[in-house]
Amino acid sequence: MAQGEFALVREILEKAIQRPSVIVSDHDVYAVLADAAVQQRDTDGLRQYAPLLEEAAVSLEHNLYLATAHRAWGVLRRLEGQYALAEIRLLKAVTLFEGLGTRWQLGRTRFELGETAAKRSQPAQAKQHYATALTLFEEMGAMSDATRTRDALSSYSAEESS
Repeated sequence: MAQGEFALVREILEKAIQRPSVIVSDHDVYAVLADAAVQQRDTDGLRQYAPLLEEAAVSLEHNLYLATAHRAWGVLRRLEGQYALAEIRLLKAVTLFEGLGTRWQLGRTRFELGETAAKRSQPAQAKQHYATALTLFEEMGAMSDATRTRDALSSYSAEESS
């Protein structure tokens, strides 16, 4: 989705929170908004929606949303330069996504772990996370995610050959 489309989705969903709805609950909207903020690398959106999603997920014992909240927190912490805290949150998300068998979510989280390891100057760990994510994406046919992950992974191969 292009940046403008994410902004439009956010605007529509934020309006949805203000209206009573039988179809969509606040926690569903928080999950989408937190996830959109992850994809946009939107620190303000992450600060706003990660805690709301986590609170809702814990109260509902909703592991999919809890994992999504952990990923959102992990990305926020990485963007803030708190790499150890980012890794802790992302690994919690991995554990939950693995338990749920959600391969695409797991792949996306492994990609974020790769990004975190890259920021920490840990190329071996970054390559491992990217490779795991790539395998998951290719198995599912998630080609745009696979391409992005392949590009991240190939940057390490280019560094090794230079």
